[in-house]
Amino acid sequence: MSSIDFGIMQFQQRITFNRATKQRPISPGLSAIVRHKRTNRVSFGRRKQTIVAMRAVVQRVASASVEVEGRTVSAIGPGLLVLVGLHETDVESDSEYICRKVLNMRLFPNDITGKTWDQNVMQRNYEVLLVSQFTLYGVLKGNKPDFHVAMPPNAAKTFYASLVEKFQKSYRIDAVKDGVFGAMMKVNLVNDGPVTMQLDSCGQSSKNTNGV
Repeated sequence: MSSIDFGIMQFQQRITFNRATKQRPISPGLSAIVRHKRTNRVSFGRRKQTIVAMRAVVQRVASASVEVEGRTVSAIGPGLLVLVGLHETDVESDSEYICRKVLNMRLFPNDITGKTWDQNVMQRNYEVLLVSQFTLYGVLKGNKPDFHVAMPPNAAKTFYASLVEKFQKSYRIDAVKDGVFGAMMKVNLVNDGPVTMQLDSCGQSSKNTNGV
């Protein structure tokens, strides 16, 4: 028996076997490869916190203000309201990334060209209102929120103050305002659009220097 005849006989045997087991026939010369089905099972009761980054929720607003004990402490007209959550592992490069990205996000239209997403807050000469928001790193344990991955208050106060200063130096001091760290605040805003973006520094800080 020639090698060709032997190969044909093997192929016919494979076809017969595959029909019996209701599988698709395997071409001659190809070995069968078993692929396990992927499953994406998530345990909502004990989901691990995987984000390790500074987090900012950026809202394009027509106006925004912060009240503390019935008194308005900060207010802006058109611009950006930025809620900032500090992770316990955040470093200087995280704040640099968030500052750079927020100030350069093209969330505003260009009145001259008519392009919708074309200009950033600085090009429009608008304002920025920063509000510290540790609850951005809240996770539920049962029905109770837990904030163990947020930066501790003492460290966060200093770190947040340096972030505000960084925004002011990168733009204009009078154009960047903030709330009162650690206070019970009432944040009022008129969302323009609405437009809301979430921004994480994960993978863009010194933890991964390949970011942009």
